[in-house]
Amino acid sequence: MSCTVIKVPTLQIMMKKDLTVFDISADELESAPVERAFTLASDFYTSPQFDHSDKKIILGKHWQCVGHISRISEPGMAYPITVAGNPVLIIHSMDGEIRAFFNVCKHRGGPLLDKPGSFKFIKCLYHGWTYRTDGSLRGVPHFDRAELFDKDEFGLRPIHLEIRSGLIWINLCDSQPEVSLDEVLAGVKERIGHIDLSTLKFAGEIVYDVNCNWKVYADNYLEGYHVPHVHPELCDLLSFQDYTTECFKWYSLQYSPFRQKESIYSDGSGEAYYYFVYPNTMLNILPGRVQLNRIEPVDHKRCKVIFEYYYDDIESESAKKKVADDMEYSERVQQEDMDICEHVQRGLESVAYHKGRFSPKMETAVHHFQELVKADYKAYLNT
Repeated sequence: MSCTVIKVPTLQIMMKKDLTVFDISADELESAPVERAFTLASDFYTSPQFDHSDKKIILGKHWQCVGHISRISEPGMAYPITVAGNPVLIIHSMDGEIRAFFNVCKHRGGPLLDKPGSFKFIKCLYHGWTYRTDGSLRGVPHFDRAELFDKDEFGLRPIHLEIRSGLIWINLCDSQPEVSLDEVLAGVKERIGHIDLSTLKFAGEIVYDVNCNWKVYADNYLEGYHVPHVHPELCDLLSFQDYTTECFKWYSLQYSPFRQKESIYSDGSGEAYYYFVYPNTMLNILPGRVQLNRIEPVDHKRCKVIFEYYYDDIESESAKKKVADDMEYSERVQQEDMDICEHVQRGLESVAYHKGRFSPKMETAVHHFQELVKADYKAYLNT
């Protein structure tokens, strides 16, 4: 890969064939303990150049959780998603395997699926090419005069997919991912092994459009510092003085016992576990339910946050009420987060801000996330 380096005082501008990264000085990528560290500079959240860079350098190479097997419980079921700006489809193939492909026809790039459904074959919405659920090309209308055309060379492009405890994880890497999923999730099963995630049932999905950089939303999720000020109702549920954060190699965990014996999230037992798996997967594990959230960047100052809801029971009348109440409550909390994140985005874009500091007590997971962002950029710039 060709690379040109232009050196100017304190500034490094590197141009690569597949990507351009601007305005990263060596100082901006230095690591430091949380007690002495500065936050990422505001350019990481406000510069358009970082949007494409983030999708390529970070989101395009790490594992992301994109759903649960209960979403596609029967052969032929499939749903489309977007990952690192790429159209993707998740499908339960007719042979029983769960697979992921780019949601892109190999003819001229047309879309295959635009909504969830059940299919014996996947048909391009543009020119009608059809694919089997294993990704192989089946039919090509009006191609009888095409010369030297081999259908075997035009199957859908597969994506790395693995399943753990019913959760579906994918990785967009062309080659074998640098880090295995087992390494990423090391220790999670041992910590929450008493909770069976594999039997959960899909209750619904809500997609939020948020006017902030995806990393602003991640930073916000990764600390309870703001909870008493932004989420007073949630603060009443959790025992804030017992709120604990732990950081591991590829993920962080925030957890808290419930303050109230009975609440919307608790029957008097259990804890709230908030896992963040780098770079953009959030697993809120609560008694009898899991909320799976994923942040998908749109551009440098907009993102989508996908909320998926899973429960032990979604059929009984009491369960249906629980799901409805849950979603209503979650909607209020999410609106509070959206409002504050959009205010933060405006603050980061102002002339008043460049970078800040971390609370060593309350923001260790934010620091952990930002150190991983820096590490990805350093690794890229050193290749």
